[in-house]
Amino acid sequence: MPFSFAPCPIAGLCEIQPKVFGDSRGYFFESYSERDFTAAGFPMAFVQDNQSRSVKGVLRGLHFQKIHPQGKLVRAIEGEVFDVAVDIRPDSSTYGKWHGVVLSSEKQNQYYIPPGFAHGFLVLSETAVFAYKCTDFYHPEDEGGIIWNDPAIGIAWPDLGMSYFLSDKDKKLPVLFSAGKQQ
Repeated sequence: MPFSFAPCPIAGLCEIQPKVFGDSRGYFFESYSERDFTAAGFPMAFVQDNQSRSVKGVLRGLHFQKIHPQGKLVRAIEGEVFDVAVDIRPDSSTYGKWHGVVLSSEKQNQYYIPPGFAHGFLVLSETAVFAYKCTDFYHPEDEGGIIWNDPAIGIAWPDLGMSYFLSDKDKKLPVLFSAGKQQ
């Protein structure tokens, strides 16, 4: 199998390492295989691919969709990011808990985040190109979010020695418990 799957401390989250074939010409790897992911217990159908480019210190998130939750397979195509998932599944024993993974183009690792999680990332390198596959379409009217620094969650964002750059929308997101368990 050209992938290794490492489950994370929160059920459903998984860090994935593809097998990278490299030589003096460069490298090649499969970034996704429906057959291999299904065999590893991660059957999913992706319907949308997204990509962003950001500079160091940009923090995007924490975002989720309420009625149309998305599973996401995320990776850094260029650069390095600290990627975070927060469990917002109402009946989960880990509700409100978070797990973070450093994704890098050097390591080529990926992070699977199933539906029912808020998601965000912080750019650690000078720039980063971030890509993700989604299991449902984006519905702007269905968007929800949680403020990045919610003290009840306590995400240990890396200290970059600078202020983070957030969108005006992300600066105004509510804390988890006012965002509610309305999944």
